Amino acid sequence: MPAWEEYKAKAKSRGALAHEFYMVFSTPMGDEAKVQEMLPEHLAYQAEQESLGTLFLAGPISDISGEWMQGIGLIIYRAASFEEAKIIADADPMHRSGARSYVMRRWLINEGSMTLCVGLSAQSVDFA
Repeated sequence: MPAWEEYKAKAKSRGALAHEFYMVFSTPMGDEAKVQEMLPEHLAYQAEQESLGTLFLAGPISDISGEWMQGIGLIIYRAASFEEAKIIADADPMHRSGARSYVMRRWLINEGSMTLCVGLSAQSVDFA
C-alpha cells in the first residue's frame, strides 16, 4: 500500500486533478438533548467556516437503505493539511463539547464533473 503523498504524486503525474479535501464523518454520542443544545453553536461555526472558505460541503447522511435519518453528518473541509483540517474539526462546538465524535479521512478528487446553477430570484441551487 503506497503512502498517501506518493499516491497523490502518481495521480498528478498521470494527469488526474489530485485535489485534496478532508471528509469528516460526525456521529452523535447518544445524548440527543446535548446535540440539540449545541446545534445553534454548530450551525454558527459552520457558517463561519463557510465564510472563511474552509467549509466546502456539509449535511446529514441517510442510513444504508437511504430511507432513514441516522444522525451521521458529513462535513468536507478545504485545508492546507490533515493537521489543519483536524484543528478545524476539533473546534466544531459539537465535537468540542462531546455531543458528537468524528473520524476524518483525506479525499483525493481525481475524476468527475459538476455544473452548478444558482437561481437568485428563485432562491434555488441545482447541481448537475
